[in-house]
Amino acid sequence: MPRHSNSPSKAVDDDVVLDAKPIRSLSPLFPAPSGCTTTSSSSAPPLVYVTPFTPFSSGSPSGFPSGFTPSTFPPFANSPSVVPPFATPQSTRAGPASNGAAHVGLNSNGPLHATPLASSFQTPPTMATPLNVVDNSFTSASGRKIKQPMHLSGYSVTDSDKEDSDGKRAVRKRPKKMPPQDIIVLPTSQDPRESVEMILMTFDALRRRILQIDETKETGKRPDLRASAIMMSSDLRVNKGKRIGPVPGIEIGDMFYFRMELCLVGLHAPSMGGIDYMITSHDNQDDPIAVSVVSAGGYENDDDDVDVLVYSGQGGNSKDDQKLERGNLALERSLHRSNQIRVIRGAKDLNVVNGRIYIYDGLYKVHESWVEKGKSGFKVFKYKFVREPGQPDGIAVWKLTQKWIENPSSRGRVILPDISSGAENVPVCLVNDVDNEKGPSHFQYATKVKYLRPINSMKPLQGCACLSVCLPDDKHCSCADHNGGQLPYSSSGFLIRRKRIIYECNTSCQCTLNCRNRVTQKGVRLHFEIFKTKDRGWGLRSWDPIRAGTFLCEYIGEVIDENKVNSHGEEDEYIFQTSHVDDKTLKWNYGPELLGEPSTDTANEVLKSFPIIISAKNMGNISRFMNHSCTPNVFWQPVQHDHCDEGYPHIMFFAIKHIPPMTELTYDYGTRGLGFGRPKKCLCESPKCRGYFG
Repeated sequence: MPRHSNSPSKAVDDDVVLDAKPIRSLSPLFPAPSGCTTTSSSSAPPLVYVTPFTPFSSGSPSGFPSGFTPSTFPPFANSPSVVPPFATPQSTRAGPASNGAAHVGLNSNGPLHATPLASSFQTPPTMATPLNVVDNSFTSASGRKIKQPMHLSGYSVTDSDKEDSDGKRAVRKRPKKMPPQDIIVLPTSQDPRESVEMILMTFDALRRRILQIDETKETGKRPDLRASAIMMSSDLRVNKGKRIGPVPGIEIGDMFYFRMELCLVGLHAPSMGGIDYMITSHDNQDDPIAVSVVSAGGYENDDDDVDVLVYSGQGGNSKDDQKLERGNLALERSLHRSNQIRVIRGAKDLNVVNGRIYIYDGLYKVHESWVEKGKSGFKVFKYKFVREPGQPDGIAVWKLTQKWIENPSSRGRVILPDISSGAENVPVCLVNDVDNEKGPSHFQYATKVKYLRPINSMKPLQGCACLSVCLPDDKHCSCADHNGGQLPYSSSGFLIRRKRIIYECNTSCQCTLNCRNRVTQKGVRLHFEIFKTKDRGWGLRSWDPIRAGTFLCEYIGEVIDENKVNSHGEEDEYIFQTSHVDDKTLKWNYGPELLGEPSTDTANEVLKSFPIIISAKNMGNISRFMNHSCTPNVFWQPVQHDHCDEGYPHIMFFAIKHIPPMTELTYDYGTRGLGFGRPKKCLCESPKCRGYFG
């Protein structure tokens, strides 16, 4: 794809051109991924970095607003991420600390020797232990010294994504610390990717459940902040320390819908500040360097180029000139140190008004800095970031798919612009970037399941008497009663938690088609494309970003009798049956213990199979192209809306997690029953691949 370079304008006043020099002539030297100190042929002492403050607070406006301290929370069991990764337990000793920051001593003639201070994180014995702060104070955005850290539970904020603010923050109340026996124990994993996904899944499940509870109480509190506070107080997070370079378990292109998600996975510690940095030490002198930045529209940034970002410094807030301090100073030092900086770019969330999505775009370096007058007339620091070569595309994929959405004809290698021939709400593109095959074998595209007997011969569902729409706090809504007393979807149409079966409103209900309890009946709403894979036939993916809990499509086909399967001697590879639910799907709920709710074991209920068997061999929709994966990003959910025969529900697919554009959509076919034939070799290549399916 094309690359364009934006050359920044030079300073408007030579008297204010930034002329900061590095404190020392240091050769950049960064730790190897294995956690061992690297060596350098240069005689200059290596660059040493440590966590200057608690992982989620700092002496800068980018500090985590709750002021969590590591000593408050026990470590997450078997967390794969520990920083700094350059020290080893065999060569450690204590180093001096002052001004609330942690430091390490440096011997220029030998390896780094550092010992964690008191109250540091507990870590696995083979990993280095990050340092902790000496005193429990930190500096707020306005420069005010705060002695007692404040927590996030029970408050509301109106603008959480503002990059940097000198205004007063809302008063925060301390959350109640739960006894260890009341905290849900999440499965641990040695795979950093799985650990990150587990944390994000837990956060989003808690947020959805809190939102569901708040809607019945008509409260206006931020469920994302409350969910993150609960997780922090229970120490459910990974990659706790600050680090330079990649973060274990996070891939370029990963997307996040809340700033707190960045904090929980260790990608960017400040919950509001756009610049995250740490203090380095050399000859007992402090020197800040930047480790990550978020470009989310809070400042006058230029991010049109997918390889270049012109980033505005922090501070000033349209009231006065920005100063070379805190994050600005860290970026300037990073310019001279030439260290890698993680860049998270913002994009508009199409599903939420004024919402944003955060995309991890990979590693950049600061190549240039200058000062210019901003729109307010005051002087602003500018930094030119250039993306490191050889990385997978991040924001570039987003910009490309947005062009396709606006103009589908711009998508190359198109075989059919709409394989559904207008049957779906949104055209479904058929493309082949691999070979010259002109499309899948012939089938009839359909949007409704063909049952063994007509729908009107089945017993209808009872309808509700709600006027206009069903409301979450309506105690008289019969549809809510069918779903256990609460509506299964949020006001934005996202599934809140997986259930054995969901009952949507139906033709007997008095509510309108705009009712929030009619999500799956509205059909496909995303821009899908059917594409040719390299070794697994045809697959399915989306041009749109997909948020966890989003409805994707229904499994369409012909309901068949089990006795008639393979009656013609041919194995049917498009059979769907409900004999298997993967473990990841079972976890896609929430930890009720984390909310002080009674624990429920729904595994046996969820695993109960339905007699329905659907074949999409001769007729179907986009769902017939979803391939199998042992670590899927999609799960199926039974839904009823046009009859009450529970043995024959509609099979609806929802997103397990946030899915970036152009990511293949997969679900777990199971280990038995697919096509009622021989097991097939699995090609999903996931770390937990079983080797076969069916």
